[in-house]
Amino acid sequence: MQLLEFEKPIVELEREIDKLRTKAESQNIDMSAEISNMESKLAQTRREIYENLTPWNRVQIARHTQRPFMLDYLAHAFSDFCELHGDRKIGDDHAMPGGFARIGGRRVVVIGHQKGRDTKENLRRNFGSAHPEGYRKALRLMKLAEKFKLPVITLIDTPGAYPGIGAEERNIAEAIAYNLREMMLLKVPVIAIVLGEGGSGGALGIGIADRVLMLENAYYSVISPEGCAAILWKHRKHAPEAAEAMKLSAPDLLKLKLIDGVIAEPVGGAHHDHLATAASLKQAILSEIEALEKLSETELLDARYGKFRSFGDWEGK
Repeated sequence: MQLLEFEKPIVELEREIDKLRTKAESQNIDMSAEISNMESKLAQTRREIYENLTPWNRVQIARHTQRPFMLDYLAHAFSDFCELHGDRKIGDDHAMPGGFARIGGRRVVVIGHQKGRDTKENLRRNFGSAHPEGYRKALRLMKLAEKFKLPVITLIDTPGAYPGIGAEERNIAEAIAYNLREMMLLKVPVIAIVLGEGGSGGALGIGIADRVLMLENAYYSVISPEGCAAILWKHRKHAPEAAEAMKLSAPDLLKLKLIDGVIAEPVGGAHHDHLATAASLKQAILSEIEALEKLSETELLDARYGKFRSFGDWEGK
């Protein structure tokens, strides 16, 4: 498993415990007291590290290669997924899967970003960075959800929309901007969850929602910490400082009232227990659907409008 820098003290203690156990077994020595002391120290170290994660630590966890992706959550939290393809204009975008599914017996339309586990799949999924076709496909599926009166669930996990020449030629800025407007007007409940990376307009293109939730160790920002550091400090090495200043972590965004809730992860991050994280995600989605379905169409649209109009503070002279 990928080892993060701040986790090294935990791994070193785990190795020491393994050595003591091996020595005790091979030499038939009672070392239970020493092992117990080391295990107590390990538990304390693990608790101190994970209870005091910095924003940069959370960014590292959000990018962990073993972290569950969109299709993992579809397998563990949803059922009967029927993928739909194509934007009916140019083609299909494998970085943005979507289709009909069920969650807790409820029919929904689910859309999201998908990364790859290896080089081959990452090339197919474009590292989770969608093209214009992905955003146009997403909106097509949202309109289907509206037609059949189904809630829309979007699962966000992208470093950003694809910035290549082809994407610019096919007007990716217009595709995202159009989604922002149309999602604001959807007449069905929309719930967005940031699973890992929530990068810039690439995330926001499927992020206009009645409820925006984040996993505990996800991040959501207008630019990556490295990009911010390159602009302000002229070097990527200042990314940890940028992450701190940008207030991009779930706890900070909840305090700023830019998101509506934080979904807890297992100790150490979602990559340590996919099933437990998926169960928490499922419960959060079902709870929000139940609350939103009590609203009339007018109440839903008014509340969504009011939610986004309330963002930010203005101070007059």
